[in-house]
Amino acid sequence: MKPYLAAAIQMTSKPDLDKNLVEAEELIELAVRRGAELIGLPENFAFLGEEEDKLSQAKEISQKAQKFLKTMAQRFQVTILGGGFPVPVEGDPSKAYNTAILVDPTGKELYRYQKVHLFDVDLPDGNTYQESSTVMPGSQLPDIYPSQDLGNLGLSICYDVRFPELYRHLSHQGVDVLFIPAAFTAFTGKDHWQVLLQARAIENTCYIIAPAQTGNHYARRFTHGHAVIIDPWGIILEDAGQQPGMALAEINPQRIKQVRQQMPSLQHRVFM
Repeated sequence: MKPYLAAAIQMTSKPDLDKNLVEAEELIELAVRRGAELIGLPENFAFLGEEEDKLSQAKEISQKAQKFLKTMAQRFQVTILGGGFPVPVEGDPSKAYNTAILVDPTGKELYRYQKVHLFDVDLPDGNTYQESSTVMPGSQLPDIYPSQDLGNLGLSICYDVRFPELYRHLSHQGVDVLFIPAAFTAFTGKDHWQVLLQARAIENTCYIIAPAQTGNHYARRFTHGHAVIIDPWGIILEDAGQQPGMALAEINPQRIKQVRQQMPSLQHRVFM
């Protein structure tokens, strides 16, 4: 593993697939110009609209999103995480998997994760979310992807951040960098987003790359923003705020080593 720059992209995706991919391409190019070698896109980067519209367009979204990620990775010679998009469930037209994929600079898919924890919540602001109405949960916890240059990478998606056992599972495998792409609601984000991300970084002594959605997407759907990169001590290295853009920061293996020597909590686990 070497030191390198990573970017957590922040978008305001809409119910417009082609427009979203144009915006994503512009931000990827900007990140590359700033030196990023590892780039994460947020959950729902390709489409963020009503659940029934997402489902009816799932095949097109899936095909275009996957082609886009592979094309961008090849064109810019970087590794890209597509942080979450619908992939139709074979044999069940009423459901799609919320899927994140990691693609290398040759356009090869390195790893695929299907979101396990689904966001079925009634919030005090009057918004109700029922992700399970259109999404099939994944059946397996993610494993790390070991990269010689970028470190041991672990994938997750949004609501997963509230379930520390998933990240402990990755920690057991020696994860160095955790991806937590999200479309975190504005209501929960103001209280929980930052503290949850910092907790996952601190307890697993690893970097967090958290791409995010921000602003108003359609109707009453607002997201929190604040895409961030956090170091293994829990320090926020860069915060993208509330406008489309990115957080850019260095991922340094020496920092991981330093923190794990200073706070060797992973070695002190009693219950595995």
